[in-house]
Amino acid sequence: MTDLIFAATCDLAGKVRGKAFPADQLDKRLKRGVGWTPTNVQITCFDRIAESPFGALGDLLLIPDNNAGVTAQFDDGVERFMLGDIVTLEGEPWDLCTRAILRGALERLQRIGGVSLLAAFEHEFQLIKGETLPNEAYGRAGFEAQRGICEDLMSNLAAAGLSPDSIMKEYGPNQYEVVIGPEHGVRAADAAVIVRELTRSTARHAGEHASYAPILDASSVGNGVHIHMSFLDTRGEPATYDSNGPCGMSNLTAAFSAGVLTYLDSILALTAPSVVSYLRLTPHRWSAAYNNLGFRDREASLRVCPVTAKDPASIARQFNIEYRAADAAACPHLALAAIVHAGCQGIEDGLSAPAPTEEDLSLLPPADLDARGFIRLPETLGSALERFEANETVRGWFPKVFAPVYLAHKRAEIEHVAEMDTAAQCLAYSQTY
Repeated sequence: MTDLIFAATCDLAGKVRGKAFPADQLDKRLKRGVGWTPTNVQITCFDRIAESPFGALGDLLLIPDNNAGVTAQFDDGVERFMLGDIVTLEGEPWDLCTRAILRGALERLQRIGGVSLLAAFEHEFQLIKGETLPNEAYGRAGFEAQRGICEDLMSNLAAAGLSPDSIMKEYGPNQYEVVIGPEHGVRAADAAVIVRELTRSTARHAGEHASYAPILDASSVGNGVHIHMSFLDTRGEPATYDSNGPCGMSNLTAAFSAGVLTYLDSILALTAPSVVSYLRLTPHRWSAAYNNLGFRDREASLRVCPVTAKDPASIARQFNIEYRAADAAACPHLALAAIVHAGCQGIEDGLSAPAPTEEDLSLLPPADLDARGFIRLPETLGSALERFEANETVRGWFPKVFAPVYLAHKRAEIEHVAEMDTAAQCLAYSQTY
């Protein structure tokens, strides 16, 4: 039997696609990669090809990254894959490679802020084949029902070089949350992809189906992705915390946070990019509905997280901010790039973080929201795309070709589900994510 390695990219749809090659060709493929096609970028999450500027023309290479490889051992076989970069035939980064887009954002952060990024993605998912135990929110029985999958998943994450933190039965039916430790730079987004893929593989080998769809049932809970971020200076020391800053944020963190909140409505189409994402982004779902900063508030779009340490040095290492307006329909590299660019814009513009909210913003009249600089986030993917398209600053963060390609991609996705009712839309997304 030939041992195969799957060379992969996480694309604009947040799907992991690629080609497999014999493992004994690894040395060659690390240099030459596998062939790739530009129009592949326009394959939506429903395998429809959106309008493409490339047509049938052009060739690219997908180069696997030896530092982003995974080998997962299961009772009935082994799965091997390697994330990689899409480059031109001349070896230059392709403008629509999501890893390259993230690198550009991180280079901007280093250039203007003098810091690098540590980030961790918390993921919620649901198992949808097995029996649902009622009344098991955070319950031990609910956890024990899937202990085997949970243990195998944590083992597979550790074997992939990640740092498993915790896993639990979440609030929703057959819903679980898996948490890993932070990673540096691009590796943080790679790790998010690896978590999702290993969750799906682990469940599949156990006869289950794990879905990271943003929401499976409009009357129930959604599955969010919470992106935790902190900064390191050029010496590798924490640069996120200042005991004298607002909510403990350093000047850099406060400006970064202000940028994220200022541009949040225009980047939402990249961090919550499915039609059903907006069923979840409503008040009272512990998700995000306004561009507000929260101090340990799980209804806020951006949250200052609690720490358990007592001494200043340990607090500085633990201190982080959490972006909550995201889900797993988003490519982690693209979502993180959008957030980092927004934060960088805040640093460049010298913005100040707003005061944290402590009330239910959905109860305030529009005039009061306007007076305090709060806006209701887009309530549909179509509206979110319009905000992105209309914001020249945000479009300018990305290569020139990106905005028209992304807009066409997502509008084709909207068209695909436009005639479905809400339940059918949720089902369609549950099957693809």
